[in-house]
Amino acid sequence: MRALTWQGHEKVSVETVPDPRIVEATDAIVRVTSTAICGSDLHLYAVLGMYLDAGDVLGHEAMGVVEEVGPGGGTLRPGDRVVIPFNISCGTCWMCSRGLFAQCETTQVRSQGTGASLFGFSKLYGQVPGGQAQYLRVPQAQFGPVVVPQDGSPDERYLFLSDVLPTAWQAVEYAAVPAGGTVAVVGLGPIGQMAARIAAHRGASRVIGLDLVPERLQMAARHGIDVLDVSKVDDVTDAVRALTGGRGVDSAIDAVGMEAHGSPVAAGAQRLAGILPDGVAATMIEKAGVDRLAALQTAFDVVRRGGTVSIVGVYGGAADPISMMQLFDKGLTLRMGQANVKRWIDDLLPLVSDAADPLGVLDLRTHRVPLETAPEAYEMFQKKADGCIKVVLDPAAA
Repeated sequence: MRALTWQGHEKVSVETVPDPRIVEATDAIVRVTSTAICGSDLHLYAVLGMYLDAGDVLGHEAMGVVEEVGPGGGTLRPGDRVVIPFNISCGTCWMCSRGLFAQCETTQVRSQGTGASLFGFSKLYGQVPGGQAQYLRVPQAQFGPVVVPQDGSPDERYLFLSDVLPTAWQAVEYAAVPAGGTVAVVGLGPIGQMAARIAAHRGASRVIGLDLVPERLQMAARHGIDVLDVSKVDDVTDAVRALTGGRGVDSAIDAVGMEAHGSPVAAGAQRLAGILPDGVAATMIEKAGVDRLAALQTAFDVVRRGGTVSIVGVYGGAADPISMMQLFDKGLTLRMGQANVKRWIDDLLPLVSDAADPLGVLDLRTHRVPLETAPEAYEMFQKKADGCIKVVLDPAAA
């Protein structure tokens, strides 16, 4: 089969690799019909490559058609149209029984001290071959795959159940926006776009989206979000307070993570970590603060005293400095973590199945391209070129 593989710092290529096969009784094989590039894929592409081996198959946002099911695959059947959650969880362990599917004790990567295994996301999370490929082996298929209607609708109606939608839903849940409250979403990439729409759908009286990319601001605005171009205001915090009676928002969501524009020193450290020998770079990531924290600091600044900050953007540095005095003085609550995908599916599936498309899922993907052009798509997405906000790869396209 053809698959997108990592080849080195900011280098990926589409190669022929062995077809996946059933290994465990609970496995399934899925023919991938759509697979997306995620912002966190860029972390592997440019920063966290020391945790990858050349030839590793990337990608963790996939859907398709079941081709084969192991004898322990539960009710899954060949021919089912399925979305594959990005975290691999069993559904029955102590963590899963509490809805903490991202911490599944059956698939935890204990050798790395991390949570549940993830598709296509390096040795840190199990080095499981990912979904940017023609076929995907799905472990724990008795629980993970989400069967969706074979209703002739485009994949993009359901594809984002794999990551974007549950991540955004959890971000809003963790933000604890009070009834009729206000929320700021820092960063209007795919997760930020959906978090803003979900916050509005769930009753926030005002959702303020912060970004500086024109196409992102325009997309959010057409979904009723109050947008603020951070490159055109002298003080972002003052601008947000001016929109919220001088107090600041009740809740803030950091939907950016370590790709934020910020300290040139941190940016240089990220670049250096990406090109050092793997052992040295891994030590630097694990022992030093290498993230750009501008977005997180913005969230701390714009939220009101006693408010809540929800962190959904991915961070990689283990010793990043944060303003503890400010957090303590303002009495802030912080919540964060990988999305517990299956926990939110029952909330989301009726919304994406609704012909009225209340969350606008059909207005997120800006580019659909053949899998064979994935290297160019990665570069376009990283550079935010050609109005790129969300890329979907088509393994079947010529």
